[in-house]
Amino acid sequence: MNRLARILTAALVLGFCHPAAAQPAAPAPQGSRTINLQGDGGEQKRMAADVHIHDFYALTKAAFERGPAEVDVATYEQRAFAIFRDFGEKTGVGADRMQDHLKLIPRQVIQIVKDDPKILDSYDNFILALMGPP
Repeated sequence: MNRLARILTAALVLGFCHPAAAQPAAPAPQGSRTINLQGDGGEQKRMAADVHIHDFYALTKAAFERGPAEVDVATYEQRAFAIFRDFGEKTGVGADRMQDHLKLIPRQVIQIVKDDPKILDSYDNFILALMGPP
């Protein structure tokens, strides 16, 4: 799992996106079974459906519109922070806390897209690059 996926997974696990997600889970039934440590993908699907993540995708596409060499990193980063801050407010986490938690994401996304521009071909590709498979 790449670093960006680990950061976003940590946000989900720590309840940054939905405070209720931080509640302890019910005890697992006895016996042997295989589990996905990232959960059932429900939280990831909810996050992917959020307007803020769609806005971040649109911002990223626009930033790369003239090619990777033309990305204004400072502007992209500040606009991403504005989205993250609003996301934090809307989810009850707090603007400062969410921005601090996701502060490395914009520059990581820039590198990811430079390495593989096809990530911006679709929202699904973008989400897969950000969060990994559900």
